[in-house]
Amino acid sequence: MASHLNGAYYGPSIPPPSSKSYHRPGRGDSGCGCCGCLGCLCNCCCGCILNLICQILITVVIVLGIAVFLLWLIFRPNLLQFHATDASLTQFNFTSPNNNNLHYNLALNITVRNPNRRIGIYYDVIEVSAFYEDQRFSTVNLSQFYQGHKNTSVLSPSFVGQNIVLLGTDGISSYNSEKSSGIFSIDVKINLRIRFKFGLVKFGHYKPKIRCPLKVPLRSNSTSSSSSSSNGVFETTKCSYDL
Repeated sequence: MASHLNGAYYGPSIPPPSSKSYHRPGRGDSGCGCCGCLGCLCNCCCGCILNLICQILITVVIVLGIAVFLLWLIFRPNLLQFHATDASLTQFNFTSPNNNNLHYNLALNITVRNPNRRIGIYYDVIEVSAFYEDQRFSTVNLSQFYQGHKNTSVLSPSFVGQNIVLLGTDGISSYNSEKSSGIFSIDVKINLRIRFKFGLVKFGHYKPKIRCPLKVPLRSNSTSSSSSSSNGVFETTKCSYDL
């Protein structure tokens, strides 16, 4: 029977397909190998950390803003107010035209107003300097003190003596002109170091600088405090913060 069978029906045996296959990943393969997984994990962690930092910063800014607003509502802070209310200049002259030695005698009254209802002020350092033509000719240090709420205090610096003041051509011309008019332009600058007090709490260490541009009439020792050799009267001058 086997000799009658046709070879078309029975060919050579076909081997079964292999159960294992090998695939060599290319360079652009996006499969999750060891390095690929680590890279994805690092990117994910960096993104989470940056997002967390941003959220923390935003939260801190909001909390600080609310705290500052609440402190402002509680304290209602106002700037100190400075006014030069009186000035007495009885000497302001050079010993000779060729000598730069300035002789001066200047006394001032400067009021300091604390307009705050809940904040007291400690004045730890009070340095007052007098300038002419942008040159300092004298400096005095006043005693420290405490200023209560809604209170006005008076600073009374006096500048007496002599000092070298070098004036250029323009400065000498300005001095001669002011000497003729009997009114001198003198700048007074106040350097402070202050602390604040709220209840029993003391805080801060601030160094404000105050500038008072004054027009001071020269007065004779024999005249009253309201007149001068040129019939000039000192006018109350508001001082400003020197930034």
